[in-house]
Parts: sequence; C-alpha cells; structure tokens
Amino acid sequence: MSMGDEHAGAPGHRATAVVGRAPRALADLAPGERATVVEVVADGAPETVRRLGALGFTPGTVVEVVRRAPLRDPVVYRLKDYEVCLRRAQAAYVHTIGADR
Repeated sequence: MSMGDEHAGAPGHRATAVVGRAPRALADLAPGERATVVEVVADGAPETVRRLGALGFTPGTVVEVVRRAPLRDPVVYRLKDYEVCLRRAQAAYVHTIGADR
C-alpha cells in the first residue's frame, strides 16, 4: 500500500517522478538536503504507512534533513512547520524526489 494510492482518489495512482531523477529513500538523504515526498510504501506494514502519513509525510510535502545522531540513527527531519525524529528504518519507507542542497 502506498500513501499516494490512499490519497489520490483513483486506485493505483502514484505520483510521477521528475524526468532524469530517480526516487530516493528519505533515509538516504544527507543533513541539509531537501526533497519532496513522492510516496510512502511499507510492504506488509500498513500501520506504518498510516502513522507516517499522520506525522505529515504525504505526497507533495517538502522535507529537510536537519541532523543525525552520532551513530546515524535516529534522524531529525523538518517538514511543514515542525521537526520529527525517525529511525532510518522508518525513513526508508518514505520515497522522495528532487533532493538538493
């Protein structure tokens, strides 16, 4: 189940990627990078998709990586007007596009 499917109004709809740029997992972005959420996918864990959506990780949302803990986990992300701390395992479910520094 993907977050894009749930909110698009048409079953099977997924946000399209920018030509020439492959989606990247939020967990793979470095501090200071910004990207736009394309979809949230957690095969076999729909409750995780719902929770990430409730936290604001929905298609079209711009997310910035603020900082990482010394051992790279957890990571603080800024989205909308607040910050959220996620483990890299959960951030890997959030697919983004258009990362820039």
